[in-house]
Amino acid sequence: MNQGNELKKTTLEIPPLGSGGAIVARRLEGIGEYYFSQKLREIDELNKQGKNIINLGIGSPDLPPHPDVVKVLQEEAAKPNTHAYQNYKGSPILRNAIANWYATWYGVTVNADTEVLPLIGSKEGIMHICMTYFEFGATVLVPNPGYPTYSSAVKLSGATPVYYSLTEANNYQPDFNELEELVAQAPFRAGRVRGIFVNYPHMPTGQLPNVAVLNKLIAFAKKHNILIVHDNPYSFILNDTPMSLLSLEGAKDVVIELNSLSKSQNMAGWRVGMLVAAKDRIDEVLRFKSNMDSGMFLPVQLAAAKALSLGKNWYDGVNAIYQERRIKVFELLDLLGCIYSKNQVGMFVWAKISATYKDGFALSDDVLYKSNVFITPGGIFGSAGNGYIRVSLCGSVEKFDEAIIRIRNTK
Repeated sequence: MNQGNELKKTTLEIPPLGSGGAIVARRLEGIGEYYFSQKLREIDELNKQGKNIINLGIGSPDLPPHPDVVKVLQEEAAKPNTHAYQNYKGSPILRNAIANWYATWYGVTVNADTEVLPLIGSKEGIMHICMTYFEFGATVLVPNPGYPTYSSAVKLSGATPVYYSLTEANNYQPDFNELEELVAQAPFRAGRVRGIFVNYPHMPTGQLPNVAVLNKLIAFAKKHNILIVHDNPYSFILNDTPMSLLSLEGAKDVVIELNSLSKSQNMAGWRVGMLVAAKDRIDEVLRFKSNMDSGMFLPVQLAAAKALSLGKNWYDGVNAIYQERRIKVFELLDLLGCIYSKNQVGMFVWAKISATYKDGFALSDDVLYKSNVFITPGGIFGSAGNGYIRVSLCGSVEKFDEAIIRIRNTK
């Protein structure tokens, strides 16, 4: 009888069936569909009504990769021996290309065999890291505003995201007094802090990294035995001084860095990213990753290696196009009465809205329904973004000109 009672106490209550008869796991509680997934469906419906929406919201590069990169993909894919399963750690050719890229552009020396792990996109890497290191009873510090996937991936791991503030007044750098308070409070809320997500150049604000602040962050992480997850996909876009957090002394002791070819090489749909860290971290993440996928298509890896070998002319050419587009975005923002910094980097422009609108969602909806132009509300990146909007540079000059005309004609 006692055994039966004990069993009853420890057995979890089975959740109710979903509408299709399937039991939805508790890990999805509080996690909705990704904002852009929902919004794109709405835009599709408006387009079916003949609205011809100009989408200035999503950072999906509209420019192609270098022709030599496409050529490598075509040639390798045509070979009969390149279609098998691949090494879970990626091709040595790609790993060496990543190591050389880090040495050339960031001044960081990494071992291609033990400190590099190719990913099927860096978004995959965020999930792998969360599932490897975080769990129920742990807390993870997440920036507000910041990339929404950080929060959802932490929740999916079972851990609890706790948000640290990035404010315009503090140049969107962490406030270490606040971080210390969050670490002190965490055990009484949801468990000890295990990790912190950091992202510089920052998305969505375009803020450049501050070396002094990052050195302080490394010391903070060592003091509290916290893993720093640095997401670094924007370092080449409109930025003459690309930087890796791993270039700072002692960083490799506490840092895992994610990087990507999506933005810097115009290969978003190819899904090629990387994780760079100390050997032990690579081995630990691989324990999870090797159970989740079976490697990346070899021709894609070889083409990615080619992309990483491109010189300064490639980056200068891409940035010249983004620079021209950004001037148009400034013109559009002036029309909307927004305030913004011209010193931002990355493929977006972050802007503070005028008092005319309640928040960024109100401005976004107003422009969408009156002018048939979609602009991202800053609030999707966290409560600290409510008074802002974000405009993507992923559109032609002609597209921005048309958006400006539409907004001007409906004001």
